[in-house]
Amino acid sequence: MSLPPLTPALESHDIAQWLATDDPEALATLWQTADQERRLHLGDQVHFRGLIEISNYCVRQCGYCGLRAGNRSLLRYRMPVDEIVTTAHEAVRFGYGTVVLQAGEDEAHTDTWVADLIQRIKAETNLVVTLSLGERLPHELERWRKAGADRYLLRFETSDPELYARIHPGRPGRPGRPKDRFTLLKTLGELGYEVGSGAMIGIPGQSYAALALDILRFRELDLDMIGVGPFIAHPDTPLGQLCPGHAAAGEPEGAKLDLSQQQVPADEATTYKVIALTRILCPRANMPATTALATLNKANGRELALARGANVLMPNLTPVGYRAHYEIYPNKVCIAESGSDCDACMHRRVTKIGRTAGRGRGSAPGRSER
Repeated sequence: MSLPPLTPALESHDIAQWLATDDPEALATLWQTADQERRLHLGDQVHFRGLIEISNYCVRQCGYCGLRAGNRSLLRYRMPVDEIVTTAHEAVRFGYGTVVLQAGEDEAHTDTWVADLIQRIKAETNLVVTLSLGERLPHELERWRKAGADRYLLRFETSDPELYARIHPGRPGRPGRPKDRFTLLKTLGELGYEVGSGAMIGIPGQSYAALALDILRFRELDLDMIGVGPFIAHPDTPLGQLCPGHAAAGEPEGAKLDLSQQQVPADEATTYKVIALTRILCPRANMPATTALATLNKANGRELALARGANVLMPNLTPVGYRAHYEIYPNKVCIAESGSDCDACMHRRVTKIGRTAGRGRGSAPGRSER
C-alpha cells in the first residue's frame, strides 16, 4: 500500500498510515522531510531551556506517574525560593534564554507564592519564565502572567476523552476549574502566554487512529511548543503494576488489526514518527527532544530526535540532591549530573550533529501573528 504524500495538509487516516509503517525507505523520506521543514522554518539553532524541578508534591492520582499522591514510597521535597532563584542564575551563567519551573500540582504553590517567585526571577535576570505546574485556576494563571510569566506548558496527553479519563482521574473540589485541558489551553492563549502542549505515545488502549487525531489537534491548536514522549509507567502506580514492560511493547501478535484498534507501541521508533509528522504539520512550533525519549535511548536518542524535527533541548538544572526524587517514571537519565555536567553534555551533542546553540528568547516564529 502506497503512503500519502508528506504535506501539512495530511489528514487522520494519512497520518495513521505513516505512524504504522515500518518500511525503511518510507521512514528515510519521513526523517528527511521533517528535517528539511525544521531547517526551513527554524534554522539550525537548538534552543536550550534550563529545567528546574521545584517540587515533587502532587495532589493528583494519575495512573502512571510516580509523583501521584498515592505513592508513599517517594521522598517528597520542595525547593526553597532562594535555591530556585540561585539555580535560575545558573541558567544565566550558561547562556540560556529560558528557565522552566516544573512541579506536580502542589497546593503549597499558591498563586501568591508563585507570583512572588516569578517577580523575583524577573527582577534579577533577563530570563524567559516558563511554568509547568499542571492544571491551575484561571485567576491563578492570570496573576502569574501579570507577574511576568511568559510561557505555560500543559500536555493534554491524549485527545481521546475516555482514554484520558482512564489514566488521569479528575480533581474534585476546585470551584471554577475548567472542564478539560483544551479549555485551559484556550484560556492560556487568551491571557497572552506562549502555549505548549503535547501527548504521550503508547498509552494502553491507544490506537494509531487516536494518536493521529492527537497530531491533528496540535495543528488545530496552533501551539507555540509541542512535546511528545513515550508512555513509561512508574512501577509504583496502577498502570505500572497492571502492564509492566509496556514501554518496550512492540506490534501485537497475530493478524494486523484495523488502525482504529491496533495498539500503538510505547517505543523509540514511534516517538520519532510522531516528532517528524508533527514537524511537517506544525512547521513553526518549537519541539524538544524529551527526557523520556532519551531514557529509552541514552546514547543518541536526543540527537536522533533533533535530526527528525526537534529543535529544543531541556538541560536539567535541578540540584542533584533533588533530582532522583522527581521520579515521574523509572530510570530517568542524568539524575546524578550537576547542572554544569548537563550543560556540557548537551553542547557536545549539538556540536556533534553540526548544529549551534541558540541565543535569546527562542520564541516560535510567527508568535506575534498569533
